[in-house]
Amino acid sequence: MLLQIHNVSKTYANGQSTVLAVSEVSLHVAAGEFIAVQGSSGCGKSTLLLIAGALLKPDSGQVLVDGQDPYVLNPDARAEFRARTIGFVFQQFHLVPYLSVLDNVLAPGLALNSSAVEIRHRGRQLIERFGLSDRSQHVPAKLSTGERQRAAMARALLNQPKLILADEPTGNLDHQNADALLEYLAEFAADGGAVLMVTHDDRAVAHANRVIHLQHGKIVVRAISDQEAVNRRVQ
Repeated sequence: MLLQIHNVSKTYANGQSTVLAVSEVSLHVAAGEFIAVQGSSGCGKSTLLLIAGALLKPDSGQVLVDGQDPYVLNPDARAEFRARTIGFVFQQFHLVPYLSVLDNVLAPGLALNSSAVEIRHRGRQLIERFGLSDRSQHVPAKLSTGERQRAAMARALLNQPKLILADEPTGNLDHQNADALLEYLAEFAADGGAVLMVTHDDRAVAHANRVIHLQHGKIVVRAISDQEAVNRRVQ
């Protein structure tokens, strides 16, 4: 099991009161699974993703990523573990504006002690795979929206993670680029990785094996039938 979340809760301070963002959530994500998380704004989707990504320590409960509790590690060890194990894909891409595509893709490798030659070779392979070879020296401002998202996907895969966490990854994309990105994520899961994706996009949900609906910080799990997935793709 690549991701195990056991009875996790998280509250935020809001002035004199507190807001319960995630309430006693339990979730398992196995290798090969592509899971979509849906729910209205403020239901706890992003908080759940941050907790799963070893970026936000829960108030209670336990998180295991590839069998390791990242929150028992010191900050430096946790950052290295996160870099080795988890890839992130965001709606806003979060590319460094003054770095080239190649340097953006290579950036996660700085957190590891791997060979610089090996990391650069892998980065160039990913840039070629995502059709960005002729754009590798361009800064993000010179890229189309679809190219920026492909660069972000290449960056997420640089360290060969086991888990990808995606936060509204199709939110800024047209249908063609969104479908391409979703196919990349589905391919990653099919190759033995795991994907946990927050989305409002029903077309994106069609690519998932399972859908998790959040309401007031709690989850309801519903399976997607093969026929329903086909119907949604047709739509």
